[in-house]
Amino acid sequence: MKKILLSMVLLLGMVATASAQLPKVTLKTIDGKTVSTDTLSNDGKPFIIDFFATWCKPCNRELTAISEVYDEWQEETGVKVIAVSIDQAQNINKVKPLVDSHGWTYDVLLDPNSDFKRALGIQTIPFVIVCDGKGNIVSKHNGYTEGAEEELIEEVRKLVGK
Repeated sequence: MKKILLSMVLLLGMVATASAQLPKVTLKTIDGKTVSTDTLSNDGKPFIIDFFATWCKPCNRELTAISEVYDEWQEETGVKVIAVSIDQAQNINKVKPLVDSHGWTYDVLLDPNSDFKRALGIQTIPFVIVCDGKGNIVSKHNGYTEGAEEELIEEVRKLVGK
């Protein structure tokens, strides 16, 4: 009985540790390339995953606010932003025009069935995940208020020791 309990505790510990990693879901880029989410990285530097939809006004405000300071962020910390659209298949054709019209230079992934969103337990958007250079999830934020992007870059600065 003690061995069974110990095994369960160890297993739960591994599950808790594993949940800090990105789940494996196959998505496509807006260019149609296949990407496995468990391989998302930024050459050992932190990265931000921002879930959005074309119809979500706070999402678009957040991504636009980040876009305005993105070059500075990249120069200072090397951070990369990956925007993940949860637009359903019938609206997927609206994603690229939105991205292009705003001039967003992020990597953009498509999650039309919300598989990645669901695997992470995300209920609402906008939703942002900050990952360290090894791909470990270090923080999660939902919703957007003006200026919240400053909190994101502060978290990234801590990760890179600035």
